[in-house]
Amino acid sequence: MNSQAQIIRIISLVWIFGLLSGCSWMLGDFQSPDVKLVKVDVVKAKLLEQQFLLSFRIDNPNDFSLPVRGLRYKVKLNDVQLAEGESSTWFTVPANGHETFNVPVTTNLWRHMKYIVKLLETPEKPIRYRLEGEVMTGLLFGRSVHIARNGEIIPGDYIPE
Repeated sequence: MNSQAQIIRIISLVWIFGLLSGCSWMLGDFQSPDVKLVKVDVVKAKLLEQQFLLSFRIDNPNDFSLPVRGLRYKVKLNDVQLAEGESSTWFTVPANGHETFNVPVTTNLWRHMKYIVKLLETPEKPIRYRLEGEVMTGLLFGRSVHIARNGEIIPGDYIPE
């Protein structure tokens, strides 16, 4: 094999890897996606085990689609840790679009039950939440985008009358 054919193959390989990993990220025009916790649904609540469905929304501000390989997360209500874990769901967020995805969570809030009941005594009073984590993006050579968001939820909005 001559050296010119070898150079063409190497350049082609670099070009293909650049396309797979989102070469625009390498050029520096990548904007981090915005991740929000939009809803917490109670699936099952027993004394020692509670199951929730966390709904997240990812907004992609970029002009190219964004492959997402997973999410590491930690959710706290006031100072009580509600959930911590990792989701390995793969999906693609369209260019300048958004995608919503759900993460099932199992936890045990028994040791915090007295505090949580006290919070729910006044359902119109907001409860602070904090979402921390990382979104893994890209196909082969992706980025981990750190997320940290604070907000409030009003329990009365989620409690059926």
